[in-house]
Amino acid sequence: MKHSSDLEVIEYPLLIKRIQSATADFLVIILLMLVASKLLEALGEDRPDWVNIVLFIAVWGVYEPLCTAFACTAGNLVCGIRVRDVKDPGKRICLGKAYIRYILKAALGWLSFLTIHSNPERRAIHDLGAGSVMIIKRA
Repeated sequence: MKHSSDLEVIEYPLLIKRIQSATADFLVIILLMLVASKLLEALGEDRPDWVNIVLFIAVWGVYEPLCTAFACTAGNLVCGIRVRDVKDPGKRICLGKAYIRYILKAALGWLSFLTIHSNPERRAIHDLGAGSVMIIKRA
């Protein structure tokens, strides 16, 4: 736990809460892939290849970073956790940091969580690299 400048206590989620959130987000991505698949079916077989590429990038490369920078992912919402800037936990991270965080998280997979128990803010490697921290959202 840490105190912010206005003496509000900041709590950091346990690993299990982060895993639950990541699992929920993976299910959302699967659902989005199913919707994209149905869209592609509706367009027929003679659609240009770029349509497949755009849908793939939209689902896998846009969902998490955009949601993280401008609101929260579905998994974060359900689990009551948020990604915030480590220097000011009251603020969201910018889109650039959200992409850095996402790329590191995707590249390292579960290994990214190795550092979560080695620091008081429970920051994973992708949080350390992006300057972010996960916090428990206060009501």
